[in-house]
Amino acid sequence: MKKLRDYEIGIAKLSNKQHLYEFELDDSFFDLFGKDIILGGNLIAHVELDKTESMLTFHMDIKGHVRLTCDRSLDEFDYPIDVQSKFRIKYGDENVELDDDLWQITPNTQAINIAQHLYDYIGLAVPMKKLHPRFVEETDEDDDDQDILIYSSRNAAESDDEDDDDDEDVDPRWDALRNLN
Repeated sequence: MKKLRDYEIGIAKLSNKQHLYEFELDDSFFDLFGKDIILGGNLIAHVELDKTESMLTFHMDIKGHVRLTCDRSLDEFDYPIDVQSKFRIKYGDENVELDDDLWQITPNTQAINIAQHLYDYIGLAVPMKKLHPRFVEETDEDDDDQDILIYSSRNAAESDDEDDDDDEDVDPRWDALRNLN
């Protein structure tokens, strides 16, 4: 079973250049975070770390699929994930998150654990409405077949001006209804 330590990158001894890492994210990875949204999956995360004197820049490319529960039928299904993201870490006086994609760490920090970042980026790629692919196709067809209802209301002055020519063709019962204002 994988542990959070498996996703640590030791930065203290790294030289100032580009470093490449690859992480396999399987069911044991998702077990570390609970199975509230994502039940499991099989993904590969390619992480490119650019280290400089003042900053660390992580470029992540995550591809594969996750197992979700359909909101409509409660069936499990595989959902494809393809995420490219980037976050930065700069050196400062304290360990603090400055922004969603910018952290600050002290210069004596030995390692960075990226497990939570990987999980968060995968979680952001999961749609709010999780539908099994068979329902997605039905929803797309329903959207195309919807009729459009156009409602138009005119005031009495407009209808008198426009309907002067059409008075011969109008049923007298409609004339009685027009006077009911």
